[in-house]
Amino acid sequence: MYAETSFVLAVMVFTFALASWKLKSPELSMMITAVVGALAGGLGFPVRLLVEGTFTYFDVAFTFLTASIFINFYSATGAMDALVRKMVDRFFDRKWILFFLLAVIMLIPGALTGAGSVSMFVVGGMVATVLRFSGIKETRIVAFIYVTSMLAAVAPPINLWVMLMCAQANMPYVGFEFPLLAPIALITVFTVFYLLRGGSPKDKETVLASLPEAHERMNWFRIAAPLLVFVVLILLSKYAAFSTPVLGIPLIFIISTAVAMLASPERKGARHWYTVLTNTSEQVFPLLATVISVGVLVNIMTATGVRGLIAITFVTLPVYLIYAFALVVLPFAQGSLSYSSGIILGTPLIFLFNSVGVNVTIVATALSLIFPLGDCLPPSRISGRVAIEVSGYQGTYVSFLRAILVPALFMGLVALGMLMYANHFRWLIVY
Repeated sequence: MYAETSFVLAVMVFTFALASWKLKSPELSMMITAVVGALAGGLGFPVRLLVEGTFTYFDVAFTFLTASIFINFYSATGAMDALVRKMVDRFFDRKWILFFLLAVIMLIPGALTGAGSVSMFVVGGMVATVLRFSGIKETRIVAFIYVTSMLAAVAPPINLWVMLMCAQANMPYVGFEFPLLAPIALITVFTVFYLLRGGSPKDKETVLASLPEAHERMNWFRIAAPLLVFVVLILLSKYAAFSTPVLGIPLIFIISTAVAMLASPERKGARHWYTVLTNTSEQVFPLLATVISVGVLVNIMTATGVRGLIAITFVTLPVYLIYAFALVVLPFAQGSLSYSSGIILGTPLIFLFNSVGVNVTIVATALSLIFPLGDCLPPSRISGRVAIEVSGYQGTYVSFLRAILVPALFMGLVALGMLMYANHFRWLIVY
């Protein structure tokens, strides 16, 4: 049985490598790998397993979709444009306060959707413009956009790596807020001071003239209302669970979207909102395809025994090997497998650390900080390419990788420290 399962694993690895090389699409590669793996495992063409796999992470996909709808509808009201203008107008002469506020602005869309690319699409261009007029070098601008988008994808409330690992390891997705926020705050501070130092800014009027105009009726209430509704509903569901209806995160995002539409300074017709909705669907389709294809691949790996083989192999590994190779293997796995890396490699690691008495909430947090480091690595390089596109960077991809090296290494070392001393960070967990 071990030999047969090892053969199936070898066939799937070869198929995925070949498909990734030829198709340049992790999603199609995973689907093809699942079908070939089923054939190699003697399952034939298992339509039932393939269809079941598409629904494995339906809840995660639905959360991601509704979150993206909310942040795009919120942005379409002009709230994000107005927020950035108000920040520049108020804090342009105090650059470090402005830079930290820009970092927070970069974190919000990705934190609410679970995708750093959403942060780049929604506010990346405006942030790059402000930094450019602040005299920051182009290489540092694109590095800042990319690193903060990585942190946004990891930040709560939506962390897809942790959500997928929890779903596979039968862990509740609770108690991750402070374990995630603490390292993200530390890494953000380092990133801002390291990448945004120096520069000779232009005058404030020039910067404001380069930003989108805010609607005259856009005020702080209209900007804050949708976000406050979201935060209040999340807090009520967490701390008043027995006295409030069970809404669920997707419905909370939909309610917040409705509030954003009502708070819009302009009364816009159904055609406008339909256009925003279709654009959002096109924007999030690649990540939805990733989540669906991951479910199919994992379902076939489970049916053929490959998932169990990988889990047993990892559980029996010496822990020091994990520490030694985590910062190399996991990012490259993310570059190849996208979010499925969290399931295929992350979940067995959770089982391993759980078996030796290590706090798995901190372990999952640390792993979710390591995986995004690979979003700029081949073959996909999705987030890296998006960062270059939205920031208007004209340099080579290698120069971009050099620019992000130090912040990414710092992020990896922080994550590795949490992984190695996970039990020492248990005090961060608040249920």
